[in-house]
Amino acid sequence: MLNELRSSLGLLTFFSLLTGIAYPLLMTRAGQTLFPHHANGSLVKSGDVIVGSELIGQNFADDKYFHPRPSAAGNGYDAANTSGSNLAPTSKDLIQTIEARTANLRATKEGRAIPIDLVTSSGSGLDPDISIASAQFQVARVAEARNLSVPQVEKLIAENTTSRTLGVFGENRVNVLKLNQALDAFVPPQ
Repeated sequence: MLNELRSSLGLLTFFSLLTGIAYPLLMTRAGQTLFPHHANGSLVKSGDVIVGSELIGQNFADDKYFHPRPSAAGNGYDAANTSGSNLAPTSKDLIQTIEARTANLRATKEGRAIPIDLVTSSGSGLDPDISIASAQFQVARVAEARNLSVPQVEKLIAENTTSRTLGVFGENRVNVLKLNQALDAFVPPQ
């Protein structure tokens, strides 16, 4: 019995050190060496100031910015409280929420098809990207608020579009934070 206990404690100690210390340290080192930007949170800077992450959506409400997907995370875009609404597609609350969002967007863009990702929140509630259609839907508002031409804003969208992952996974998309940073940095030609 004592030998079995000693063997069990030895194996427990060995695997605790291996899987609890050695493996995490090795993976952290590999991540920092091979993918330092991603391993450190894909942080986005403006000069020396961190303004966000490529991976976490933020709320932009001003008309001069592209707006992200609606958030169901906590009080909206709360990274400490990520979650979807968990409402079923037949839920009256979900239907009313989507109808209200749709009505708000229709008030600004009468007669245009509204992209689904502008009225539905993502599973995490923090989706940093919008579809190309959602970006195109907002072009006129952003161009007018910034006194830019529609082609200038469309060019910024094209420059900030990310293609499908490995060419097959997901859809082409635009990171809202990066696009809004590009807008802030854009100087129209004289």
